[in-house]
Amino acid sequence: MTKVPRIHVLPPDLANQIAAGEVVERPASVVKELIENALDAGARRVSVDIELGGKARIRVEDDGEGMTAEDARMAVERHATSKIGNVADLEAIRTLGFRGEALPAVASVSRFCLRTRVRDVPFGYEVRIEAGERTREGEIGAPDGTLVEVADLFFNLPARRKFLKADGAESAQVSRVVTQLALAYPEVGFRLTSGGRRLIECPPVTALRERFYQVYRERRDLVEVKREGGGVRIEGYAAPLAEQGPVRGPQNLYVNRRIVRDKTLQHAIAQAYSAATIKERSPEVHLFLTVDPRRVDVNVHPTKAEVRFLDQGLVHEVLRRALTDALGAGPAPELQLRPTGAAHGIVAPLLPGVLVPASNLSQPSGVQSLQPRGSSPADMGEGLGAVLDQRETGDGRLELERRATEIDAVRPMVPLGQFRDTFIVAVDSDGLSIVDQHVAHERVLYEQILARLSSGALESQRLLTPIVLELGAGERETLRSHQTDLVRLGFEIEEFGGDSLKMSAVPALLKVDEATAAVGALANDLDGLDRGGRVHDALGRLAATMACHAAVKANDRLTMEQMQYLLDELRRTAYSTVCPHGRPVALRLTRRELERNFQRV
Repeated sequence: MTKVPRIHVLPPDLANQIAAGEVVERPASVVKELIENALDAGARRVSVDIELGGKARIRVEDDGEGMTAEDARMAVERHATSKIGNVADLEAIRTLGFRGEALPAVASVSRFCLRTRVRDVPFGYEVRIEAGERTREGEIGAPDGTLVEVADLFFNLPARRKFLKADGAESAQVSRVVTQLALAYPEVGFRLTSGGRRLIECPPVTALRERFYQVYRERRDLVEVKREGGGVRIEGYAAPLAEQGPVRGPQNLYVNRRIVRDKTLQHAIAQAYSAATIKERSPEVHLFLTVDPRRVDVNVHPTKAEVRFLDQGLVHEVLRRALTDALGAGPAPELQLRPTGAAHGIVAPLLPGVLVPASNLSQPSGVQSLQPRGSSPADMGEGLGAVLDQRETGDGRLELERRATEIDAVRPMVPLGQFRDTFIVAVDSDGLSIVDQHVAHERVLYEQILARLSSGALESQRLLTPIVLELGAGERETLRSHQTDLVRLGFEIEEFGGDSLKMSAVPALLKVDEATAAVGALANDLDGLDRGGRVHDALGRLAATMACHAAVKANDRLTMEQMQYLLDELRRTAYSTVCPHGRPVALRLTRRELERNFQRV
């Protein structure tokens, strides 16, 4: 008895619907594919119109080169494309599309219409398809370029359609995609309307900076990123270290103007920010990488959003260094004055809603020096005219790289005095700065401590009278198991009988009355070493904890010399805008803001 074969070739309509499941996730996926086709066709203007978030209708029109009747008929066939012709073409793809899957996949799950015309041809051509079946095709009057209309997306797949979000959510996703593509192609005009309401209008411009302004208007807080090396060119914008906005922001990443999601790039971004602060964040970035097409593989996933780099380590390093340079030279947050009725004897409001009496600006003297015991200002500044970039080597050791600090990016500041013994009020060549003295000193000490921990141990001082530590069982066990690390940090801690420990020496930079609190905090940081944390992350936490406890505090009165020393040391740091925990070091009131409020401009 002959068995009936169980393996068979899928019908074309079913194969197209399966392909649609990979390529067409939601209306925004359709918009992305259609715009990419328009860009590949040389369009200078792209217009997108949607209804009900794209679920009812998507209409994408462009002024590209258009298609002949034969090309239009072939364009809706699976694996039909004009982008590549042989295997060698896959090694250097220069177009956004190349698979020949998008149009037939979309047409299989919608009511689809393609209308196109080649310039200087007297008529256009139209192809209509419903759920993968052609219903009409023939000549038609049409303008130059191509128009694709997709109606009733997933009407024949109700199980897929019910997973679509609300109209507003789908519309937001379409807006995001159009924005991303508009950023990548500033020379192309983009328009997006939804239900007759205009959402995006970006006329063609000549440069990324102009397009960025069109899209984001007054986003002056972002830092410009630009670097080239090893055949990789990077440009774009990134959130500054001292950004006061959300911890998570949009990350638009492009490779050869293609929107991508790539773990190598995301890791480089995270590492660049973690070198300056231990604060966890996913910062807003808009970064454009240009790489030789022969050194990047885009044929990884049907959505073409994933890539593989031939020189993955090189790309990672160039991006990390580009961000490190940009963040190190980033500006402090600017203050904006609110109009208020100024009272007699009151200076301008330095913070919204806060008036600063002139009598509260002091120039005190006779307080403890900022410099750590046993060190001179010159010692503490040694080597800090270089930026310390951290990266972990293959064997887990911490490697420090040094590059020249762009000191000119941070203007020299002259202190005027303290406000409530907590903030240093200073001026530079372009405005007024309010510096949090604790945060600023913490930044300075953090980089100094990190440099010393990475190359050896901190200087220690013995105590005349040892301190008895009464800690919890977990903290005691952590300290007992990390004697070598504690010595490296400048502590000498040993058993004292029962549940007690004895501390006989502390780091020279730490005040004795801060030592007990610092040890308790360090127990948690040292415990991170046992949980598999990376070496440079663990060192960063240790350095941040030590710096926080050793830095001057709020309500500590400083002399003018101490203030000047702190400001000078701050200028020498790699990242002068934030402390290692991510808090802003200073707020700036620019000359222009003052002139504007005094109606001088």
